[in-house]
Amino acid sequence: MTENTGGGHGGAPGSRGRTTVADVVVEKIAGMAARDVRGVHALGSGFARSMGSVRERMPGAGGGRSAMRGVSVEVGEKEAAIDLEIVVDYGVSITDVAGDVRENVISAVERMVGRDVVEVNIMVSDVKLPDEEDEGEERQRIR
Repeated sequence: MTENTGGGHGGAPGSRGRTTVADVVVEKIAGMAARDVRGVHALGSGFARSMGSVRERMPGAGGGRSAMRGVSVEVGEKEAAIDLEIVVDYGVSITDVAGDVRENVISAVERMVGRDVVEVNIMVSDVKLPDEEDEGEERQRIR
């Protein structure tokens, strides 16, 4: 994604040149903004989370991938569309959480990237029950 910020020697110094922001940057911003919402337990499906936890334990594996798990974006020169897959905590209002996620993601992406977010589609793939173990947690064994 590229932003033309003006041309010629007559413009302000801050407007001379072009700024390019990679799609992965928008994915990370959207993922972090979604995780900040109370009631969001995780992003991605159970399978994606378990594969991600295995991948994160491998030496040299990119630690930033977890911020993008469950996030996909389409970014143009002026607009962005974002798809999120989330897991919510049991007992919260899914519609309220989804609305809060939309607001937070739109605000963060528009403020940080300067693109209009035309839509944030949310798919709730699971509910985290209080007595369930998190993916990647190892069970304690009595010895």
